Amino acid sequence: MFKKTNLSTRYALLLTFVLWFVIISQIVRIIFFIWQYDEVSFNIFTVLGTVLTGLFFDIGTISFIVFPAIIYYFIFPNKWVGSLVDKIFIWFFTTVVTFILVFTFFAEITFWDEFKTRFNFIAVDYLIYTHEVISNIQQSYPLPILISGVSLIVFLVLFLFYKRNAFKNTFSQTTTLKEKSIVLGTGVVSCLFFTTFITNNQAEWSKNRYNAEISKSGIYSFFAAFRNNQMAYYEFYTSVNNKSAFAIIRNKLSDKNSKYQSEGLSIHRTITDTTNQEPSKKNVVFILVESLSGSFMNEFGNKENITPFLDSLAQKSVFFDNLYATGTRTVRGMEAMTLCIPPTPGQSIVKRPENQNLYTVSNVFKTKGYNSNFFYGGDGYFDNMNAYFGGNGFTIYDRGRGSVLSDKIKTVRNNINDNEVTFENAWGICDDDIYSKMLKVADEHYKNNKPFFNFVMTTSNHRPYTYPDNAIDIPSGTGREGAVKYTDYALKKMFQKAKNKPWFKNTVFIIIADHCASSAGKDEIDVANYHIPAFIINFPEAISQKVKKQCSQIDVFPTFFSMMNWSYESNFFGKNVFNPNFEERALVGTYRKLVLMKKEKVMILSDQKKQAFYTWNKTDNRLKPLPLDKNFLNETISWYQTADYLFTNKLLE
Repeated sequence: MFKKTNLSTRYALLLTFVLWFVIISQIVRIIFFIWQYDEVSFNIFTVLGTVLTGLFFDIGTISFIVFPAIIYYFIFPNKWVGSLVDKIFIWFFTTVVTFILVFTFFAEITFWDEFKTRFNFIAVDYLIYTHEVISNIQQSYPLPILISGVSLIVFLVLFLFYKRNAFKNTFSQTTTLKEKSIVLGTGVVSCLFFTTFITNNQAEWSKNRYNAEISKSGIYSFFAAFRNNQMAYYEFYTSVNNKSAFAIIRNKLSDKNSKYQSEGLSIHRTITDTTNQEPSKKNVVFILVESLSGSFMNEFGNKENITPFLDSLAQKSVFFDNLYATGTRTVRGMEAMTLCIPPTPGQSIVKRPENQNLYTVSNVFKTKGYNSNFFYGGDGYFDNMNAYFGGNGFTIYDRGRGSVLSDKIKTVRNNINDNEVTFENAWGICDDDIYSKMLKVADEHYKNNKPFFNFVMTTSNHRPYTYPDNAIDIPSGTGREGAVKYTDYALKKMFQKAKNKPWFKNTVFIIIADHCASSAGKDEIDVANYHIPAFIINFPEAISQKVKKQCSQIDVFPTFFSMMNWSYESNFFGKNVFNPNFEERALVGTYRKLVLMKKEKVMILSDQKKQAFYTWNKTDNRLKPLPLDKNFLNETISWYQTADYLFTNKLLE
């Protein structure tokens, strides 16, 4: 394969390794093509573009991977070539790197199965929270078989290298300084080129999202996400004058019941109840349900009957049937529900530094005399949840493994003890157990005559999809359908227990999903995969109804506060959907795409200061391009630019 020169022989193993990586990367690409055969574009030019773009990014990836080896070959003296030290060093690191890459290729396939994308910021988060992720892998996959399989493949790869004399040639030949310099210079130029001039976004050349994702290199995407998990709005997105942006949003948020407290770059206002009715002081149990897509419910056409209790609640509650999540991660749901804010680009505010002492819904509850409590069945260190909730007025109840809160966070943290747990997996205790803990704390608050706002984050509807045996008729660990049905079962069981409590009649339950179970689709934003259910339950003054207005997670608490006849201070972007002047819209996004949807019109802002305008066909969930609407664009920019401005300038306090 390689021409017999000193250059090719000393570098034979390196060149063989590069060729192997490129071939395997293209095989993985072909696997994804076959996997999404009904979604990808098979137009000959699109396929060719996907393959060549992928090859380009694979070359960039392998340039960084082999650069340490290039340096080693450059500095290692010729007189020691083939020595025991040389052989041990090269054999060891070739084995280790090959093992890592083979494991990574498998990880890419499992990641695609879950998210239908190459590695992104979610993979970066998973690298940080190793305990949960490793436990999840152990409980989701036959790890001994996986490790054995990877080891066998590595052995076969090394054996192939050996049979092709790659090791023999590497250890038997020397190179001149000139030849070493050429290889080193090539490596330096390649790494500098990809570092300076190439961004991962440039792989997204195709309008078909699947072709764009397949064009990427997973490892390259991972490190791109690692570098860019926080994105400055003004640097990456189209912007307008701040005064203009705030003028648009203040107009959108203005109402006869609200009064702005200052002029200019602020949305802080006083919202006054004008019903002349006594403000309610009902306890509130708020449940943020993991990955509860609207598509799981019979109410929205599902025929598997896996949410019978939730479907029954839809008939006897204030049920939002046209509501959309702001994002695709739990922390986005938490951000939207507590801050009532559109998703800012990059990482969620929940995970950002300096996110304490913000004006959240807990501030409103505090002014009314409530205690705010946060319940999570895992370790709240995960995704920075404890730091965020503890730093914003909540008492913490979690299954901590000993991690501590910062000295800056003045809150109480209570562990969920072993004797309170009947079932636990990688992500935490089962929903049954977290509800039992919440009910126990509610009893204590009632005994002390203290109204409570209990925020519960569930965990059971998450891979490995395990839950207590015999809870439902679908065996534990067999898939998402079982986890959803158990989620529904645990909610029903919680309500059965709660109805026997003396505080039940004076307690409102709010149930909403954090996000959908999947967010990937053929188009750059899959609108249907942001549609989630939301319920306000046990509010006797409110007539059970189905809210048809298109709205967002950020609107739920402003609507609820209105139902409670509360006057309060607001820094919220959400509005009361029962207001006759409520303008239907939803704000959704990924960590890079920012979207304003108004009925069927969809404007998408992308980094690199790009934007696209579409009409959404709900029947087939497809986006059809439209000519750009300047007013619609300016409004979209304003929602996100003002939200980012307020947080970065510490004006959300």
